[in-house]
Amino acid sequence: MDPRTDAARRDLADVRLASRVFAPHYAAPVTYVATAATPLLESRDPAAETLVQLAIGDLFEVLELSAGSAWGRAPAPGLVGYVDASHLKVAA
Repeated sequence: MDPRTDAARRDLADVRLASRVFAPHYAAPVTYVATAATPLLESRDPAAETLVQLAIGDLFEVLELSAGSAWGRAPAPGLVGYVDASHLKVAA
């Protein structure tokens, strides 16, 4: 498991990984769209390493919304991380 590409933490994992990883909770991804350019960060900390910059219109599969951050996977680059939830809206 690679935490940069596999959406699995100690407490939560993407349900699509259920056959590969045990987690106390699984979540089905909900597709959101970036409404502003926003960095995909390695952790919730605003000073964390930027993995990639999401552009307006990029998709983001949200697995958790908490404290103003969204954790999930950006399907285009295939990377997992945190984005500012205020820069996302549910995809139509």
